Amino acid sequence: MDQKIINLYDQYTHSQLTRKEFMKRLAMLAGSTAAATALLPLLQNNYAAATPFYSDDVTSENITYPGVDGDVKAVLAKPKNKTGVGGVVVIHENRGLNPHIIDVTKRIAAEGFVALGVDALSPFGGTPADEDKGRELIGKLDMDQTVQNYLKGLDYLRTLDGNNGKVGCVGFCWGGAMAGRLAVNDPRLQASVAYYGSQPDIADVPKIKASVLLHYAGLDERINAGIPAYEEALKASGVDYQLFVYDGVNHAFNNDTSPTRYDEAAAKLAWQRTIGFFKSKLG
Repeated sequence: MDQKIINLYDQYTHSQLTRKEFMKRLAMLAGSTAAATALLPLLQNNYAAATPFYSDDVTSENITYPGVDGDVKAVLAKPKNKTGVGGVVVIHENRGLNPHIIDVTKRIAAEGFVALGVDALSPFGGTPADEDKGRELIGKLDMDQTVQNYLKGLDYLRTLDGNNGKVGCVGFCWGGAMAGRLAVNDPRLQASVAYYGSQPDIADVPKIKASVLLHYAGLDERINAGIPAYEEALKASGVDYQLFVYDGVNHAFNNDTSPTRYDEAAAKLAWQRTIGFFKSKLG
């Protein structure tokens, strides 16, 4: 698919560009309204086409935990018959706790960690089925309150029976940026993994005590513009970090429900690095 079309979709999903304006621009790139309509399913996430993750070695349940102003909804996944393990908060993209992120939460549990997929849209009743509505609601969140709700999620994991007291986080897109915020705001955090997330304020980098793992997509110019200053600040602050850029792949390359952006090879390599990182920091 033409990279200009993928870039336009990325702009649409990460800005206040209306659906009407997006479709107008897509039709111009595609050559007609009919062609744009045909392309749309290839750009959007297709959860129905993905095989839901299942493992006999994992249990999962919907739970709530106390947030700043009301209960926070989440999916809690645990490895069966295993205690003394680290915990991982999983942070979704900018449309809420969708089926893909729930699967990621279960996959992390299958690797031997207690995983908590938090729904940041809990103040609005939870993630809606309409992804565009989810994106709209993400923009209405009180960011300070949202950070606190995630920090309380980390604390919730620390108190669970069977947890070894070590916790980390992993976030994707909007969640990648949140993973950076948690590293800045929680000095007890052991590990923070960000997939193609915008970087925290450079002035806040010296506050980071966690080890940091960063995954970036080579074609993601919007996010990658912040890499040089961030890496310089990480080095200057003595933060333990690893940074990888995956050449020739797009933002959201890990999302296997996004047919035009998912890259299997990059996703598998990044996943291996993520799990190895968690095992070394949270074991």
